[in-house]
Amino acid sequence: MQRKAALFLLLVMAMTILAACAQPTPEVVKETVVVTKEVEKIVEVTKEIEKIVEVTKEVEKVVEVTPVAGRCAPTDPNEVDKILIGATGPLSAPGSVVGGMVMQWSLNIAVKHINEAGGVLGKPVDLVFYDTEGLPERGTAVAERLITQDCVVAIVGEYHSAVGLTMMEVAHKYHVPVVFAETWNDKITGSQYDEIFRIAPASSMVAEADANYIKDLGAEFVVIVAENSDYGVPAAESTQERLAERGIDSEIFLAEIGTQDWSPIIARIQALDRTPDVVLTLVTGEASYNFEQQAAEAGLMPTEETVCIANQVAINPEFWENVPDGNYCVFRKVGLVPALANDVTKKFEAEYRKQFDRFPESYALEAYDSLLIMADAINRAGSLDPDAIIDALEETDMIGAQGHYYFPYGRKNPVPPDQPEWMWHQWPEPAVLFLQYFEQGQSADEAAVVWPERYQTHGTFLIPYGTKP
Repeated sequence: MQRKAALFLLLVMAMTILAACAQPTPEVVKETVVVTKEVEKIVEVTKEIEKIVEVTKEVEKVVEVTPVAGRCAPTDPNEVDKILIGATGPLSAPGSVVGGMVMQWSLNIAVKHINEAGGVLGKPVDLVFYDTEGLPERGTAVAERLITQDCVVAIVGEYHSAVGLTMMEVAHKYHVPVVFAETWNDKITGSQYDEIFRIAPASSMVAEADANYIKDLGAEFVVIVAENSDYGVPAAESTQERLAERGIDSEIFLAEIGTQDWSPIIARIQALDRTPDVVLTLVTGEASYNFEQQAAEAGLMPTEETVCIANQVAINPEFWENVPDGNYCVFRKVGLVPALANDVTKKFEAEYRKQFDRFPESYALEAYDSLLIMADAINRAGSLDPDAIIDALEETDMIGAQGHYYFPYGRKNPVPPDQPEWMWHQWPEPAVLFLQYFEQGQSADEAAVVWPERYQTHGTFLIPYGTKP
């Protein structure tokens, strides 16, 4: 009996000890609850962070697919008191300073005429003009500023191809319509960007005219002197290719833009084993004057053996100040002669002569017309929306100072396979003429038109050096 009682007592004690070991103390239970709550909080915060990340990704995608992000121009004309349009040109070296000044003046005449006629969408036009210096990096900078700070709805003008090539990338990025006035590089419209239009000839158009004129001269060997730029190099190569197609040999000599001393290149040309029949100058602006005068002083051109084809700025009176020995030089004129002027040309010319006492050069006419074309398109669009303006530009059908403007190929009518890519948004009818001086100090208005034959004023492709027609 006592033995059974002892066993029962031991069993009770063992169960008590086991029960004590199985139950946690109150402190441990409290700690476990706290940890559980903290874990729950962490899980909740994590879920909130994941939601924020997903929203951020969606915003980034919107930026990537929106071409107008960053541009500040309004699309509703009711939101503005005036229509802001940007414009550029070279007003400082190494760019063509004379060309830039002429273009700025011409654009201001266009503003005056547009506003006198009631403005655009019933509001006055205001022009924001920047100097590009003829430098590509400046083109990028001023295009960015015009679009993201000045809030222009469109851009017009520009002289240099190298600048146009950088500006068009900015315009494409922000989806801003542009009508380029004097940029020749094929790639300008060859890019086939929706935003880019051009009323100057493409380089290939001019190269074709150069080659045809040189062929009509009966030349067999041509020296091409070009600036090492986005205008000069492709223009020289395109001309050389076309000369070769006509059985004419040629050699290209390149120099950096803004070159002052041309004697090394002139010496190399004179050291060739054959005398060139023609020296063609594909150097822009005032730098072309330096080459032409130094070549004349060295006896390279113009001579009885070698025809001088000067850069197009030979049309300016400044030619005689800088190239006093340049008589009998031929020069290319893109644009009209006075006999081809229409009523729009004459209205512009009357204002232009108040500042420059001469018939307007091609780049003056192009600058003026570029703004008229843009204003006409915005009026017809009835909106400042870029797509509406681009659609209206593609439907352009108007008379400007240079003639009848239209763009045969674009978004609604793509360039066909049998046409070059640069015909996209390209005006197809710019006039390309060749004129020749035959008296010292002669005005461009009095120079002989020697090509094409249908426009000849003296019945010849060339007035021989030292003679009178």
